[in-house]
Amino acid sequence: MNPTDSDPGGAQGRLSHLEGEGRTTRSRMVDVAAKPVSVRTALARSVVRFPRGVLAGILRDGGPKGPIEEVARTAAILAAKRTGDLIPMCHPLALDHVQVDFSAEGDRLEILASAKTSGRTGVEMEAMCAAAVAALTVYDMTKAVSKGIRIEAVELREKTGGKSGPWTAPD
Repeated sequence: MNPTDSDPGGAQGRLSHLEGEGRTTRSRMVDVAAKPVSVRTALARSVVRFPRGVLAGILRDGGPKGPIEEVARTAAILAAKRTGDLIPMCHPLALDHVQVDFSAEGDRLEILASAKTSGRTGVEMEAMCAAAVAALTVYDMTKAVSKGIRIEAVELREKTGGKSGPWTAPD
């Protein structure tokens, strides 16, 4: 997919973390020093799908390793705080808020992770990292019950702030 198709106001066909052309292309951390500080938010989602009936049993009786939602929530918050250490070109951010919520529907556990900062760059990666690590933690805490558990999605749902303004994922 062409980056400009889904990113109006974005990189206009060029990746901002690359400079040079051809054999002289090299990666770099984008300089955001001249950007104005603004309040920025992001909401990410992950989905964990369980084999039929497994999720209901786990939610009713608890997982084999303890309270899955609270451990996954804590892991997600820690992941958001450490995103700059995990993603090489991601700026380390001072987060103002991280929230992680769970909702079960049938055999699906949906995880919504939101992040907020006042800064020069967005918090999309922090929210997505939180959602991904929450899903991985749920998997780790329940894999003894079933090997058929799948992580089906990790995606950005919306963002606000910055030069490009608000964005919401199409349904």
